[in-house]
Amino acid sequence: MPAKFSLALLVAAGLSTHANDASAQVQRPAEPTVAGAQLLRNFLDRTRTYRARFEQALYASDGEAVERATGELAIARPGRFAWRYREPLDQLVLADGTNLWIYDAELSQATVTPLDEATRATPAMLLSGDATLDEEFVVQESFEADQLRWVRLAPRPSGSDFKQILIGFDGDTLRRLELLDSLDQTTSLEFSGVEVNIDIAGTEFDFVPPAGVDVIGEAN
Repeated sequence: MPAKFSLALLVAAGLSTHANDASAQVQRPAEPTVAGAQLLRNFLDRTRTYRARFEQALYASDGEAVERATGELAIARPGRFAWRYREPLDQLVLADGTNLWIYDAELSQATVTPLDEATRATPAMLLSGDATLDEEFVVQESFEADQLRWVRLAPRPSGSDFKQILIGFDGDTLRRLELLDSLDQTTSLEFSGVEVNIDIAGTEFDFVPPAGVDVIGEAN
């Protein structure tokens, strides 16, 4: 799983695999935009922390699965998250509230960049509370499919690397994310073992490069 796979999801990509299929299955008109906006807003307002395991897949424009990965996610709002990839490679994408770190254990390399406006209109920034729903995204519709309630978003800034985001809820619990990028590739994530509003140690969002790791960039 190359580092670009992780980075695409968190910093500059979009979602929608099975949700594209799911939307195709919808037999009734989409609900008013306000319904989807309220569902997502309730999740963002009520979620302080979120922890889950995930299965991630990247699909080519023809629907063929080209990459798969598994790992764990932890979010502490506002502004901190850690996506820890376990298989097939050991990688970490982490925001400590000030910097974004991408660490590849196999390459013994870490990249650090400041969290700034360039990364705000992304799924990770939205879920971690470092982006504003109404300022950074347009809520296009909500619908039900695959026993989930879906919300479809599009980024407001022009020139974004992704076209749309689909967020799937089971009740008020986040279960799926799907991103459609500018190359019509889809990144899909399914979450399990979800824990919401539990205590998560702040140290989980600290990153100190191991000895001998090549660090690219400067941390704030």
